Amino acid sequence: MFLTITTTGTPERPATDLGYLLHKHPDKAQAFSTSYGTAHVLYPEAEAGRCTAALLLEVDAVALVRRGKGKGRGGAPDAALAQYVNDRPYAASSLLAVALSSVFSSAMKGVCNARPELPGQARPLRVEVPALPARGGPDLVAKLFEPLGWTVTAEPVALDTEFPDWGDSRYVSLVLEADTHTVAEALRHLYVLLPVLDDAKHYWVAPDEVDKLLRVGEGWLPGHPEQRLITSRYLSRRWSLTRQATERLELVRLAETDDSEVEEIDNAVEAETEAEEKPTPLAVRRREAIVMALRQSGAARVLDLGCGQGQLVQTLLKDPAFTEIVGVDVSMRALTLASRRLKLDRMGERMASRVRLFQGSLAYTDVRLKGYDAAVLSEVIEHLDLPRLPALEYAVFGSARPRTVLVTTPNVEYNVRWESLPAGHVRHGDHRFEWTRAEFRAWAEAVAERHGYGVEFVAVGPDDPEVGPPTQMAVFTMTTPKEAKAA
Repeated sequence: MFLTITTTGTPERPATDLGYLLHKHPDKAQAFSTSYGTAHVLYPEAEAGRCTAALLLEVDAVALVRRGKGKGRGGAPDAALAQYVNDRPYAASSLLAVALSSVFSSAMKGVCNARPELPGQARPLRVEVPALPARGGPDLVAKLFEPLGWTVTAEPVALDTEFPDWGDSRYVSLVLEADTHTVAEALRHLYVLLPVLDDAKHYWVAPDEVDKLLRVGEGWLPGHPEQRLITSRYLSRRWSLTRQATERLELVRLAETDDSEVEEIDNAVEAETEAEEKPTPLAVRRREAIVMALRQSGAARVLDLGCGQGQLVQTLLKDPAFTEIVGVDVSMRALTLASRRLKLDRMGERMASRVRLFQGSLAYTDVRLKGYDAAVLSEVIEHLDLPRLPALEYAVFGSARPRTVLVTTPNVEYNVRWESLPAGHVRHGDHRFEWTRAEFRAWAEAVAERHGYGVEFVAVGPDDPEVGPPTQMAVFTMTTPKEAKAA
C-alpha cells in the first residue's frame, strides 16, 4: 500500500520544507508500528527544487484477521481463504487513512513548532496513489476531489493486461495536483475520501466517528456537493450516525451563511418544555413481536435465517433465555456488518459462546440448521423470486424442522398508508413480491399442512381497520409429536 506527496520549491522556499511539515527528516527512513503492520516513511528525492515523501504500509495479513473486522470469537463471517488473500495489503483504504493520521498526526493538525509559519502556506502539491479502490469509478473520484480544487487524473486499472477484453477493475491509479492547498488540507482530504472511495472500513464505526469526521472535514465538507454520499460512506451507512452528522453539518453551513456561530444557530429555538413522544419504528415493533413469540414458544436455541446486519441477533443476545443464537445469511457483506454491530472481536467469552454467524443459502438444505428450537425468517421471503419459495420451504420446514418457525413479511394492503410510497410500488427495490393478508394466509396454511405444523397469525404494528397492519407474522408450531421429538 503506497502513497507519495511531492512538492516543488525555490531557493527562497525550498521543497525540503516538506520535511518540517511532515515532522519526518528527509535524510532518514523511518518505520512506525501500527495495529495492522508497519508504516515506512522515506524520501525518494529531497532537493531544494523538488521533494517527495512516500508512505509505504506493509499490512500484516494475520494481524488484520485477528484484530480486524472479520474476527470474532463467535465465528468469523468471512470465508477462511478470503481473510488472508485479499486486496488489503496493496490497495489504498481505511488502513492507509489510519496510517496517515497516526504517522502524520501533527502535520494533519497543521502544527509545526520548529517553523510555525509553514503550515499556513499553500504550496504546489502532487499526490499519487497507484492502487485505489473506487466504487463508483473514475467519475466518482473526480466528483469527490475536483470540488476541493484538485486536478484529478484517475486511470482505470485493467483486470489483466494480457486479456483486455476482461475490461477494467474497480481500481484506479490516482494523481492529484493543486497549488492552492496546504499540506494539512491535503492530508485531511485523503483521510476522509480514501475510505469513502473504498466504501469499507476495517474497524467498527462508533459514535465518536461523527466528531472525527466533522473535525477533519472542517472548512470543506459542509459545502461539498457530495456531502451526503461522503458522510454516509464514511460512517459505513449507519443511518443514525449519518443523520446526526448531516444535521450538524447543516448547522455549520447555516452559521457560515449568517456569519454567526454554530451555538447561536443551534440555540435559536428554545428547548421544548415537554418532550414529544416519538413513534416506535416498525422495525423495533417487529423485533419486539418476534422476541415475544419466541419467549411464548419456550425456545432457547434460535436460528435467524437471513439475519442481515444482525439487528435481531443483537436483540436476542440481551435476553439470557436464549442460550444459542445463530445468524445465517447468503451475503458476506451483511455478515461482516453484523459482526461489527455485535462487536464480536470485543465480546466476552461467555457472551461469545452464545452466538455464531455463518454463510448459507436458504434455497438449499443445510445440516447445520437441524436441531434448533426455533427459526426466524424476518422480512426474508419477499426478497426471493416466487419460483424459489418451494426450495426455501423445504429447506426450513422439510429438512431443518425447528419446533417453531416465525415468518414476517410486509402487508401490501397497508402500502396505501405510506404517503411517501408511490402507488403500485413495493416498499423496497429488492422485493420480488408483497402479499395481501389473504395471500399470505393461504401460503402459510398450505405450508403448515404439508409439513405437520399448526399456524397462527399475528398483526405487527398499528392494525388499521381497513387495510390491516403494516407487517404480518405467521407463527408455525410443529404438531406431529413423533417428528417433534425426532427434531
